[in-house]
Amino acid sequence: MDVAARADRLRSGFDAAECDALLVTNLTNIRYLTGFTGSAALLLVAPDGLVFVTDGRYRDQAADELAAAGVEADIRIGRTTEAQRELLAKAAGGLARLALEAEDVSWAQQRRFDAEWFEAAELVASTGLVEDLRELKDAGEVARIEAACAIADEALAAVRHRLGEGATEAEVALELEWEMRRRGADGPSFETIVASGPNGAQPHHRAGERRIGEGDLVVIDFGALVDGYHSDMTRTLAVGALDGTQQRMFDVVRESQAAGVAAVRAGVEAEAVHEVCRSVIREAGWDEAFLHGTGHGVGLDIHEPPRISTTATGSLADGHVVTVEPGVYLSAHGGVRIEDTVVVTAEGCRPLTLAPKEPAL
Repeated sequence: MDVAARADRLRSGFDAAECDALLVTNLTNIRYLTGFTGSAALLLVAPDGLVFVTDGRYRDQAADELAAAGVEADIRIGRTTEAQRELLAKAAGGLARLALEAEDVSWAQQRRFDAEWFEAAELVASTGLVEDLRELKDAGEVARIEAACAIADEALAAVRHRLGEGATEAEVALELEWEMRRRGADGPSFETIVASGPNGAQPHHRAGERRIGEGDLVVIDFGALVDGYHSDMTRTLAVGALDGTQQRMFDVVRESQAAGVAAVRAGVEAEAVHEVCRSVIREAGWDEAFLHGTGHGVGLDIHEPPRISTTATGSLADGHVVTVEPGVYLSAHGGVRIEDTVVVTAEGCRPLTLAPKEPAL
């Protein structure tokens, strides 16, 4: 990944944002721009350089990680908030218009920045300056997401037999997370969802002590984290034979998901991909049972732009990494969701999650 080039790409958007510099407070955005993985930092992206401020805990880590990423920055250590204020105030001296990340800065922070930290500068709100850059993944980012997807595929293959052995939802979730870690993941991407029987009708059910048994549909939604990058996949498995309604649910969702994946390509409106998926489910008579959007971007955050939903705006582009995850949820029968993470290309898309979709264990 060419991390060092990202700050210059960010600066190219300053004129449109009507600012001279940006104070980056979102830690994920700081990681994107510098490679720093710690829990406390502020980054001033000035016209002629980067000023990176953190506390004493990260003195050595910050230097090591920025150097490893090839990022040149003026690293300054402020052991107290007051010391950090003084360091940044001095660094921002002479700036006329300083942008803040409006979606990350609280009202109280803005008041402090305005009255105490940057009194000489006009503070302006900005949205999406870094996030817009993050939407298009470079080859290194895609490789990390693909590695995370491969780990998740292998973990599911190792654990799926446990559904037929009377395990609880929580036990299956824990074993999935363990299998991902032992294969090299830094951890799970999010709290693993294992939703069996009637619990499957809740799209974000939390794995509990219910024992998985004969006749259950089991929705498993999980991902692996590799070097900061996430994967996301859902498979619906069946313990025993499907009854008539369960089979129809599975067939409809699989058709919807396949149609959605086939519709993904650079230049296609995101909302149109959602409508392709929803139209299949609508024709089956279950429009009201599709309770969420079709997908979202995946990267340093598990949910990030672009969105694929009824309210989505804009088009997909070469380099977007998104999910396609339609579902049907019926309280009396449970749920079915099938999800792949795909990378968008000019010709279509390339699936990164490759686990089989057949429901049989």
